[in-house]
Amino acid sequence: MRFKHLLLFSILAFTSINCALCQGKLADYQRAEAFNGLMQKKIYNAPENVQWLSELQQFFYSKRTARGLEFLLINPNEEGENQALDREKLASALAKVSNNQIKSTDLPISKLVMSGDAKELTFTYKKATWIYDLNTYTCKQVKNNPENNAIERTESPDKKWVGYIKNFNLYIKSTGGQSKEYQLSNDGQEGNAYSSSIYWSPDTKKIAIYKVKAVKERSIYLVESSPADQLQPKLRTRTYPKPGDTVPQYAPSLFLIEAKKQITVNNSTIPDQYTLTEPVWRKNSHAFTFEYNKRGHQKYAVIEVNEQGNTREIIREESKTFFNYSRKKYRYDLADGKEIIWASERDGWNHLYLFDGNGKLVNQITKGNWVMRRVITINEKERTLIFEGSGMEKDQDPYFIQYYKINLDGSGLKKLTQENGNHSATFNKDYSTFIDVYSRSDKPAITVLRNAKTGDIIRELEKSEIGDLLKTGWKLPEVFNAKGRDGETDIWGIIIRPSNFDPAKQYPVIEYIYAGPHDSFVPKNFMADNVLGLHELAELGFIVVQCDGMGTSNRSKKFHDVCWQNLKDAGFPDRIAFIKAAAKKYPNMDINRVGIFGTSAGGQSSLGALLFHPDFYKVAVSSSGCHDNRMDKIWWNEQWMGYPVGPQYAASSNVENADKLQGKLLLILGELDENVDPSSTMQVINRLIKANKNFDFLLVPGMGHSLGGDYGEHKRRDFFVKHLLGIDPPEWNWVSSITVPKV
Repeated sequence: MRFKHLLLFSILAFTSINCALCQGKLADYQRAEAFNGLMQKKIYNAPENVQWLSELQQFFYSKRTARGLEFLLINPNEEGENQALDREKLASALAKVSNNQIKSTDLPISKLVMSGDAKELTFTYKKATWIYDLNTYTCKQVKNNPENNAIERTESPDKKWVGYIKNFNLYIKSTGGQSKEYQLSNDGQEGNAYSSSIYWSPDTKKIAIYKVKAVKERSIYLVESSPADQLQPKLRTRTYPKPGDTVPQYAPSLFLIEAKKQITVNNSTIPDQYTLTEPVWRKNSHAFTFEYNKRGHQKYAVIEVNEQGNTREIIREESKTFFNYSRKKYRYDLADGKEIIWASERDGWNHLYLFDGNGKLVNQITKGNWVMRRVITINEKERTLIFEGSGMEKDQDPYFIQYYKINLDGSGLKKLTQENGNHSATFNKDYSTFIDVYSRSDKPAITVLRNAKTGDIIRELEKSEIGDLLKTGWKLPEVFNAKGRDGETDIWGIIIRPSNFDPAKQYPVIEYIYAGPHDSFVPKNFMADNVLGLHELAELGFIVVQCDGMGTSNRSKKFHDVCWQNLKDAGFPDRIAFIKAAAKKYPNMDINRVGIFGTSAGGQSSLGALLFHPDFYKVAVSSSGCHDNRMDKIWWNEQWMGYPVGPQYAASSNVENADKLQGKLLLILGELDENVDPSSTMQVINRLIKANKNFDFLLVPGMGHSLGGDYGEHKRRDFFVKHLLGIDPPEWNWVSSITVPKV
């Protein structure tokens, strides 16, 4: 009897303590909500929407100040700045047409584009596009044009002919008074028809076109359970090819206009295509080129077809893993194809190469253990180019973008920027000057006007102020790097702490993960927070981390190749090493309580953390996950997992490995996800149930591909509070409303 009384007393005492903790946690929730969307507005003098206005020969940008948004014009040849528009008049015009109250000091607009003559400002307001006329001070909403289902006709360069497709074949018709129709092809048929995209040679004497062997397209089906305009559910259908599906095959075809005949093209060198790019004619009309991506993304080639129908391979790119055609491919033809600038990772790093018109290597343009990120412009006359690069500057984050100029023979490398930060440049028309905005995640932006020939600073334009932001208690993220799985490679990321951080306390750790191989994801620019709400999450009593592990992009080819046919890796050995190194330096990070969350590919990885690394990760929230790469979109998954579909797909599948689940799991899914087939999550649930695994699941009606909307965000925070802090989350009655993102 005494034991029962003691047990009852213990339960009551624990309940009382937990309730008190819950009430204390409410203040953390409310502080996190207060951070939502407000912090970014407390960063002043950080230019956005920078652009060059060609007709005015001036730069335009917007910036937030303590007085609200301002819109500026910068003349590179004069000191000072001018206001681009009267924001009071803009606010009044927008309020009038939208029937909403608009404060000139808090204009709720984004994605600004000023016309070249500074007479019209296009912007987004409430997910719609608007145009503001600076002469009449009026606003109007841009309406989408209705689809035109008429026969598509393509006019010849000399405007004497039009080409079109009729009954699956290619026809042309003269545009003169005695117009006559000519049928150029006779072999087109349903399922193997000529494309409506017609490519005339510059001299109008030839047409290049693809004959397309179509395939039966895969469809996925989505049930909208709770439509706004009717009681009964709706069925949605969309085309959605998946790995292993058949894809259309393209046959390049050539027609002579004067002879009204077809020239046979040798297409034997382009079997098993994933895709071909559109034909591009040489300026002399003697040949056209296209690019061939072989299924599997391990061979990529530039092909030329001459006017006799003969084909030749000019440049070939081959890889034992993958050629990253979707992000790193770059080609520029000089002097009508007499030379070609081409990007390649053939030496282990993404760099530029110069080839002659026959595909013979002339010289490597850029070289070194760093990455050429993007070509900005090429000056054929001076034989120079300007490009973005990262990793060249010692003692800097290797992901920082810097700007450089170099000669096409690889000599004369000139640094146009080199300050320790991530740079974003906007050039004027002749590339003689540019506005450079640079910052770090732990250092606000500085904006300068530079000479594009020397990199010299002409004058400073802006220096961001964050005094009001820091007064809120918001803490700067810490940039942190540690050695990865090999003990040699630096892994870079950030550490975010709550505003009331106490170094004497122990904090659970939550990692936000996105490990998609197509890019890198840790923010490099200064921002108070992003759509992920990492600072808000930290306010609940966590230390939040984010890093880019091996298998992601923008480092060496070796670093990237870790993902090959192994997306379940997700850089976890590097991420775990990163967090352990941080915890060794900061003992207040409790790595016995580690959570993780992500969406889409991050949803796959966050669940994968509990399946493949349960000794380290204890709690996961997975949103909109592509849990089995065989269920997801073809282009993304075949590029990294390979073709044909083999056992490597099953090895990386969360569905196939669901019975390994340990720890606490919350799955979040929108029923109308058109990016990732919702069945991917449902199949995980099916396997978890059959394996008798305990988990939580939230299905949000009407929601598309998302982290979960406001409701999902609240559930995610509650889940981490309950399972990492051991506290029952506060009741929701303090929240006035919850919204769900519309599709």
